[in-house]
Amino acid sequence: MQYHQAEPWGYYVPMRTSMVSDPLEKVARLASESAVVVFSISSCCMCHAVKRLFCGMGVNPTVYELDHDPRGKEIEKALMRLLGNSTSVPVVFIGGKLIGAMERVMASHISGTLVPLLKEAGALWL
Repeated sequence: MQYHQAEPWGYYVPMRTSMVSDPLEKVARLASESAVVVFSISSCCMCHAVKRLFCGMGVNPTVYELDHDPRGKEIEKALMRLLGNSTSVPVVFIGGKLIGAMERVMASHISGTLVPLLKEAGALWL
């Protein structure tokens, strides 16, 4: 798999076609492959904001742009089921664990719990 620098805040990784047919299994597999994973839609302003937040902290998340993937709609529906609401993106995983959508990431950042999570996952060293 070749990684392409797509934006200055992380990596866009084209999703590989694999044997995994269940979208939830695919989400779990992709989320566990990097320290910070963001499921995004390229035209979403909140997705852009969360990617900029991580960039500003010195974190380079792996970004999966669902609108660039043929199975993106299925994965988006699976993410909605995981979150239990209608907000599907951005969805952030740190250290393979679901953090949630934008409001959960910002709440963690404001409360001071985001940086320890990033350090524990190996996404931040300082």
